[in-house]
Parts: sequence; C-alpha cells; structure tokens
Amino acid sequence: MSVVGFDLGNESCVVAVARQRGIDVVLNDESKRETPALVCFGEKQRFLGTAGAATIMSNPKNAISQIKRLIGRPFSDPELQQDIKALPFSVTEGPDGFPLINVQYLGETKSFTPTQVMAMVFSDMKTIAEKNLNSAVADCCIGIPIYFTDLQRRAVMDAAIIAGLHPLRLMHETTATALAYGIYKTDLPENEQLNVAFVDVGHASMQVCIAGFKKGQLKVLAHSFDRCLGGRDFDEALFQHFAAKFKVEYKIDVLQNAKASLRLRAACEKLKKVLSANPEAPMNIECLMDDKDVRGFIKRDEFEQISIPVLERVKKPLEKALAEAQLTVDDIYAVEVVGSGSRVPAVIKILTEFFGKEPRRTMNASECVSKGCALECAILSPTFKVRDFQVQESFPIPIALTWKGAAQDSQNGNVENQQSIVFPKGNPIPSVKALTFYRSGTFTVDMQYADVSELKAPPKISTYTIGPFQSTKGERSKVKVKVRLNLHGIVSVESAQLMEEEEVDVPVAKESTKMDTDVPATNETDVNMQDASGTENGAPETGDNPAQMETDAKVEATKKKVKKSNVPVSELVYGAMLHADVQKAVEKEFEMALQDRIMEETKDKKNAVEAYVYDMRNKLHDNLHEFVTEPEREAFLAKLQETEDWLYEDGEDETKGVYIAKLEELKKQGDPIEQRYKEHAERGSVVDQVISYITWYKQAAASNDPKYEHIDINEKQKVLNECSEVENWLREKKQLQDSLPKHADPVLLLSDIRKKSETLDRLCRPIMTKPKPAPPKPATPEAPASPAPAQSGEQTSQGSENATSPSPSPNADNENSDGPSAMETENPESTA
Repeated sequence: MSVVGFDLGNESCVVAVARQRGIDVVLNDESKRETPALVCFGEKQRFLGTAGAATIMSNPKNAISQIKRLIGRPFSDPELQQDIKALPFSVTEGPDGFPLINVQYLGETKSFTPTQVMAMVFSDMKTIAEKNLNSAVADCCIGIPIYFTDLQRRAVMDAAIIAGLHPLRLMHETTATALAYGIYKTDLPENEQLNVAFVDVGHASMQVCIAGFKKGQLKVLAHSFDRCLGGRDFDEALFQHFAAKFKVEYKIDVLQNAKASLRLRAACEKLKKVLSANPEAPMNIECLMDDKDVRGFIKRDEFEQISIPVLERVKKPLEKALAEAQLTVDDIYAVEVVGSGSRVPAVIKILTEFFGKEPRRTMNASECVSKGCALECAILSPTFKVRDFQVQESFPIPIALTWKGAAQDSQNGNVENQQSIVFPKGNPIPSVKALTFYRSGTFTVDMQYADVSELKAPPKISTYTIGPFQSTKGERSKVKVKVRLNLHGIVSVESAQLMEEEEVDVPVAKESTKMDTDVPATNETDVNMQDASGTENGAPETGDNPAQMETDAKVEATKKKVKKSNVPVSELVYGAMLHADVQKAVEKEFEMALQDRIMEETKDKKNAVEAYVYDMRNKLHDNLHEFVTEPEREAFLAKLQETEDWLYEDGEDETKGVYIAKLEELKKQGDPIEQRYKEHAERGSVVDQVISYITWYKQAAASNDPKYEHIDINEKQKVLNECSEVENWLREKKQLQDSLPKHADPVLLLSDIRKKSETLDRLCRPIMTKPKPAPPKPATPEAPASPAPAQSGEQTSQGSENATSPSPSPNADNENSDGPSAMETENPESTA
C-alpha cells in the first residue's frame, strides 16, 4: 500500500511518500522536487505540471494557474475579484454564482469549474507518485490552508475523488509542518510544554500556528492568518513599479498585453530572489513588447520602501496568534519560518523584532508540508508502523447550529430563530456532539459560521431536514441529533434518532432499577457539550442530564425501556457539487486523460519514425555499408528521404496508426539488412561456443578417466557419433557461408547453430554426467557403516537425477534453507 502526502501550493506542488525508514520527496519528469500547479489546454490535449509550464508563454490565455485562490469561493467574493484582475485567462460567473474558467480546448471554447481544474493538478501529482513508487496510489493526505471554509474543504475532497484519490485526511498546512518538526525530536520534555511558533509565508497567504510539544505529543494552541499576504504581493509591488517605469521610459503599457505581463511578473519574481541575497539587482528583458528591449535596476532599500503596505500587515497575525494561545513572546521557545515568501529579508527582520529571537530555518521551506502530510498518512495507514506521536488539532473557525423554536412555545405565534455554538473556536478535530430537540414533526437545522468577520464568506454552510417521523404518543417527542466535525474539518449532521420511552410490566427490584435502564448514564463518549442546557425549545442538553432524569422517574414495579428509531436526514450544502455531478466529472476526467494518453502515444510513434529515419541513414553509411548492395542502399536512402519530407509536411499531424504503419513499411526494408549485420557480428562467438562443446564431449567420451568408467561403451559411442555429425554439419555450412558476400542472405543462421547446440547438449549431457552407482550396503546391519560416503553418494545421486548439469554440493542448499529472506517475507510491515 502506498502512503503519500500532497502539498498543493498556490504556485507549485510537492509530493512526498513514506518509505522504509523515512519520508522522501519524489522527483517529477524533469528531476525536480517542485512541480508547477498548472494546467495548459491545447488544441488536442492538456499539458499538466512541468509540461504546461513549458507552453505557458506561447499560450497564456489557456494556461490555468493559482487554482487554490479560486476553488470553493463565490464569484462575487471581493478577494476573488481582485485576484481575477491579475490572471491572464478568462474567469466568468457560472449559473450557480461560482466562477467558471473558460479556455480553448480541442478547437472549442470549454468551461471548467475550479474543482475540475484542481482535479487535473491532483491527477498530475498522482502520476508523479505512481511513477516513483511503481504502484497505484489512492490513499493520501492533502495539505490545506487553515482558513479554508467548509465549502472549500468539500471542493478539495471532490477534486481528489475526481482524480481517483482517497484522502484519509485534509490537514492544515501549519499542523503538517509542526508534525514534520516534532516527530523526529527525541529531546522533547515529558511534563513541561515546549511552545514553538510556525510562520508560513507562502506564495499568496500567511499562516501562523503556535504548537505545544511534549514527548510523543503535539497540541495546536492557536491559529491565525492573512489570506492575502504572501510572496506574490512582493512580486506585485515590483511589477507595478516597473510597469509604471517602463510606461514612462519606453512608452509601453505591459498591462494591456497578457504575454508581456507574464514575462515581467516572472522577471520580478527572479528579481525578488536576487534581492534576498544581494543589496541591489538589475533587470533585462529582450523584446518585452512592441519589439523593445527594457532595462531596470533597483536596490533592496527601494524594494522595501515600495513594499511597506505589505510589510505593515505581517505583525497582525503574529499578535493574534499569541493572544489566542494566551502566551507572551517569552513563552515561545523557538520560531520556525517556512514558505517561499519567507525568504524576503524584511519579513525576517520583522519576525526577529517581534519575537526577540532570530527565526530558525531548520526545515526545508518548500517540502515540510508534504512531508508532514506523508507522516500523517502513514499514521492513519494500517500498513505502516510509525513512532507513537499524538496530534491534537484545533478548528480555527467557530460553527453554530440555528433552528426555529417550536411554535407552541413562542408567544403570539411568532417562531423565533435560536442559535447555539456547537463547535467553538479551538474545538478539537475530530469531534462529535449530540443535541436533543423536542418536536412533533419534521424540522430543519442550519449550520453556519458564528463569526464571518475574519473569514469573509457567506455565513450559511448547510441546511439539514430531519424527518419525517411520527410519535406513538402523538405529542412532541425527543429527537437526538448527532453533529460531527470530521478529520477534514467538514461539519455535518451525522444522524438523528427518535427516543421514545415504553413501559414494560415486569416486576424489578428497587435497587436494580438504575442498572436495568437502557438509557446510558452519559451520552456518546465523544460528546463534549460544555455550554449546553436542556430546554424544551431544542437547545442541546448535557450528557449526564437525560439519563439521570429518566432514571429518577422510574417506577419500582415496572421497567422503562427507551425505544430508539432512526430518523431520515437530508442534506443541502450551499455551493457544493452533487454526487451525480461528481460522477460526471470523474467520467469527463477519464475521457480527457485518455485523450492525453492517445496524443502522447501518437507523439512517441511519430518520434520513433523520425528517429528510425536518422538512425538508419547513418548506419547505411557506416556499419551496414557492406551488408547492402549499392542499388538497394540507394533505393532505401530515397525511401528514408521521402519519409522525412512526409513527416514535416503531410505527415505532421497524423494518427497513431498511420505512424505505426509507416514505421513497419520502413522496417520491411531495413530489418533484413540489420539482420545480416547481426548474424555476421555474432556468428563467430556462437560457432566457437559450439566447437568448445563438441571438443569437451569428444574428449570425455574417449577418455580413460575413472570417473567415466561406469558409462557403457555404446553410450559413449553415441556421444562420439553425435559430435561428429554436428561438427561435419558446421564445417560444411561455414565453408558455404564464408564463400558468400556480406550483402547476401546468410546460410549459416544463429538460430540453426543454437538448435544444433541444444540437440547435442540434450543427448550428450545426461550420458556424460551419469552418476556412479551407490556402493552395496553391508550384509551385517549391526555393524555401523561409515555414514559420510553413503550419504554423500545418495545425495549426489538424488541431486543429479533431475539436473541437466552438475550441481553444487547439496550441503550448500541446506546451509541457506533458513536464510534471512524468509524472515523479511513474514514481516511485510514497513516503518516510517
């Protein structure tokens, strides 16, 4: 079973796999550890990852990137609208109010949802993992930002399912980083908590996590974030600076040209990296726009000056994380900095001033998330044994449940909405809580965010209809609703049960009343309602109250039994894909992947034809020169030239079958020539081998050596006759072959020589390797015989009956029978 961790970044992706003894980051087709999170649509196929990056400059309007910023967000989102302005491709509003990405694909205008495009990126990452593992990949752990909404988390899950993956967990990126940091620490204290701040300044966002470490344990104390503060904001500051500068100096407006904007953004990103290590940096771009070469120059001080609006926002998430963790900077043991945007010296300066200590870079800034995800996947997978390490994750967003109160409880008949925070901020993940309602019929509850000021998302998450159900008493009944916050951070109503008491007329002893009740003393073990109080209007009640109330109300002479019956629950998640739509997307992805594979195979066949033309042309003038007649060579060279011309003209765009047929047509002429060369090159060594066999068998048959004296003389004569027959055949054929020119078809074929050699060996070897008969056993059984020679002879006889050649001593086999390989086979479990 494969164990894989995916870090799906805004700009690039990293794939890590768990192997024996550790976690490895795998390489893509270009032997790089980072793969662009990019999909480029062409006229006949898609280009994913590194292949897409190679075509982005020539096809910018169909190169889709930064999918992470688009997925699971309504089109009207102000941040989304701001992001769209910088994107070179077309994004429009779909009928459901969510964005649609429009591209030219297969000669038509196609529209894809961000979820579908993210599935394509997952497919590329899955392929990279499968090539490195040489096995199918399904189970995985995916890193996501802490600020992802419920809808975004569901969209990532849908994208993974469309790509054929089975996510065991969506893990917060900062928590994955903390896990990768802490699991290898062998010096963690057992009692005192070690607090470490993890600051992740990525390409598009900043995330801060404060985690407490003890031996074998990680507890997330606080999360904070800024969704729009990352490395790309520094790139954008440089981009706007130089765009304005070039407009004045060179009279060009790069903002009006998608390709020029892409080239300038790429140059600004390189410039930022140079300024990270140097006080100043130049910029030179050839033919940026209107055939004009541009030059620029900037110092680090000037870069920091134009980046002040970005740098001023760095402190706020740090302050918020410390406040929520209820810690001071003195309580922080260390500060770990990761993420591509963390390489800006001004950011490090701010962190140093804030925490009063130099941030550390003990982890690989780009790979720590994927490694942490792979570790979590190994922990969740039954096939790996991982060091015991407990991860206590917390949920950064408070979630409430709202419902309408019962009509008969309201004054003047007005039904008011009521709300209870089910999962407060910092609630552990996963978590299950039970709420009790008193209702006489079908009712609805809504899941929504308790505070959207920071999240900036629509408050409503989902609506659940609970019912229909019917009480046997015809009055309001007790309905227990179970709400789950799962490993992925996705909230849902898991189930609902109708709880009805029935009296059974069975006499029971007074002291056993409490023991016989079917109502448990507490609610579900994973229920953790701290702020609940039982009311008739449907507020959640604590775990201990219901059981206690029911037990106290029991009649001593009868037994009360609680009848539980499941109530239907229907779910409506606002903006989420329906199951049927996910299945359609799976089929669509399969069709596109098939089209990509067909085109790749077509290219391979076309390249094979081209390679054969060049290779054969060179050989005809080199090592094949003597094995083809002059007219035959000229005709074949003309055919090769004709094929080459066809490849670059009419054959430029043909089907896979046409290229296969063209290659077979060329090989009909080329294969006989190559076969003549091969026969000539290998004939000498094969003939020498047969002659050595003949010589050995003849000498052994004519020898007076005692080890052959037990072989019948008639048998030996058979060997001599067979050797003479093969020797005469070989001599005649070789003389005939030597008289022929090299360009003639050979008469002494390698296949014929090998057949003769096998026939000779099949007849002669059993005769000449026939073992000596075992010596007769002693007549007196009481006399102890010498065991060593007898056993040796018997074993040699047994070992030779089925062998075609003399085998080594059987004792060697016995020594290896209990080798280490058996132990390894019995223990298939790996260790990460």
